[in-house]
Amino acid sequence: MKVQVLETTLIRPSTAPFSHDHTLPLSHLDNDHSLNVTFRYLRAYVNSDTTGRDPFQVISSAISAALHHYYPLAGSLRRSSNGRYELFCELDQSLPLVSASVDCTLESVNHLDDPDMNSAEQLVPDPSPEDTLVNPCTLQLTVFKCGGFTLGAAIHNALCDGLGATQFFCMAADIARGVDKVKYQPVWDRSTLLGPRNPPKVEAPVPEFLCLEKGFNPYKQDIGHVERECFYVEDECLDQLKALLFEQSGLGLTTFEILGAYIWRAKVKASKIPGEETVKFSYLMNIRKVVKPALPAGYWGNGCVAMYAKVSAKDLIEQPLWKTAELIKKSKSNASDEYVRSFIDLQELHYEDGITAGKGVSGFTDWRHLGHSAVDFGWGGPMTVLPLSTNFLGSMEPCFFLPYASSNTGKNKGFKVLVSLRESAIADFREEMEKFSRKEFSKL
Repeated sequence: MKVQVLETTLIRPSTAPFSHDHTLPLSHLDNDHSLNVTFRYLRAYVNSDTTGRDPFQVISSAISAALHHYYPLAGSLRRSSNGRYELFCELDQSLPLVSASVDCTLESVNHLDDPDMNSAEQLVPDPSPEDTLVNPCTLQLTVFKCGGFTLGAAIHNALCDGLGATQFFCMAADIARGVDKVKYQPVWDRSTLLGPRNPPKVEAPVPEFLCLEKGFNPYKQDIGHVERECFYVEDECLDQLKALLFEQSGLGLTTFEILGAYIWRAKVKASKIPGEETVKFSYLMNIRKVVKPALPAGYWGNGCVAMYAKVSAKDLIEQPLWKTAELIKKSKSNASDEYVRSFIDLQELHYEDGITAGKGVSGFTDWRHLGHSAVDFGWGGPMTVLPLSTNFLGSMEPCFFLPYASSNTGKNKGFKVLVSLRESAIADFREEMEKFSRKEFSKL
């Protein structure tokens, strides 16, 4: 697969959304150190349209119209006097949209359902750290020989989380399809809705999982080259494991808890982490309805807080799997308005001291129900949604739960997981996943 970049077009809001330059404050959640990354992903679309519509013309026009409502996406990030990011918005600002073509069909690469990751990298912008501050949102539309296309996005996580970005793309998609009614009126008011208390206080067990380590960057740990690979999870295997763990524990455990526990243990075991080291399971909890009052429906900033489970590497590997799944389940009970407010207040009190979960973090996120299918520009929803980031949630080895490509009818009884893992561990990890596929659960 050879991608040729044709040109970069600067997309401006269809009508001016403001009349003078101004600065917008970001919330303390937006400024979380672990979110100081550019998140990169793509959506792949099949094009069986015979009307001759040009995807670039349709989508660029729709994005321009949506930018009238979501104009901060075309702003630029900069550090304020307190070291936190703020967003500078100026007249005539724009969002870069790269136009590209590729010399093969989407079908020939299986709709990118399980792609060669190095090839997929060409389909998404990869701005430098400096460029991503100037343009915190950059898009790329790549058209395949068959007429199908991918829409790749590189968005700095300080601007929004996955749900917020999907809200923007859904509006653009609705506009492209001629839907007049705006589903959500975007709400920015970040520093007020998710600002610190006066005085700030940390009363929830947030410091139990976080520490202060000024200068530590979780994304610059020396773990060698990181590989990415997809693994398929069949419902039958998962159901059998669920039944076994229920028999052992009597607990009603979710798919995320069970499979997360299995993969977490397999990753730590394959990576040969010393037994005395503490390892952490990290995931995002949507707090839009947890906080009091609940966030408005149109809120599109970061509306999630990182949650953690922790244990020694030795105990993780040796204890029954249901105990690890229970540990993850119990961590969810921390999700409360007080936990969120304490997390925000910790950021207020110690932001410059370097708040971090430290090393040994495995990040997990579930993308199966994020509403990606609603991003329909007129050619139907995406066949495949593929994240490309390896830095996420304070982890250089994140794991994503993803749906199969909607064209993959032979593998629709389950889902897939995209795992990032240090190269030295990938062979042993594959073996653990093969045991899962063979239902070798006797020692769990």
